Amino acid sequence: MDDLERELRELSAWLDTPDPPDVTARVRARLAEPAPRRRRWRYYLAAALVALLVALLPPGRAALADAVAGLLRFAGITITTSPTPTLPTGDPSPLPSQQAAALDEAQRMVQFPIRVPAKLGPPEQVLIADPDSTGRYRVATLLYRGGALRVDAFDGGLDPVFQKQASGPAVEWVQVNGDFAVWVAGPHALAYVDRTGTPRVATARLAASTLIWEEAGVSYRLEGDLAQADAIEIASSLR
Repeated sequence: MDDLERELRELSAWLDTPDPPDVTARVRARLAEPAPRRRRWRYYLAAALVALLVALLPPGRAALADAVAGLLRFAGITITTSPTPTLPTGDPSPLPSQQAAALDEAQRMVQFPIRVPAKLGPPEQVLIADPDSTGRYRVATLLYRGGALRVDAFDGGLDPVFQKQASGPAVEWVQVNGDFAVWVAGPHALAYVDRTGTPRVATARLAASTLIWEEAGVSYRLEGDLAQADAIEIASSLR
């Protein structure tokens, strides 16, 4: 998000806009809100600014606006869009130090609450991956339908954990329980981002349609052969 903010500030020099109204009181009220809610408003603001830039930038800056609009960071996931995304080849490797665990055991080994979608019921299998030096794992995955449907959970305050590459209009803003969420329609490339911020090419695979949302400071991604409405219904049933 810091990179996006910097690029938007640099682009502002080419905008010719009227003097803005005094919104000091409203800004102070937003800053007084808890951190997770403030983060959601930053995403809303960034999305609105990108849309404004695309509409107002002169033709000579259109390519730069496209580059900014093609990158989104949300809930610990970086999403890039391009007309022809690079698709992974070969069999992907598991996430770092991935292992199976019982649900209650997995809950003890991560630093965030693992919630189960009531619409899906208990998972067929639970995986945890990428422990830190204290033995706390970074990602918990709930598997359903023989692994064809999965829910990944991780701390929403982390640096990017996954990187997706989707094409064109496949990325859409939606809502889960009235809060901001992102829907990535159709297959897209997915890679794991390690603790240094580097995407692990060996983990890259072709992912199914995905819903991304954040709730109570925890990030979730629901992936599977699902219609958007069905995915939102499942996400809204976390318990």
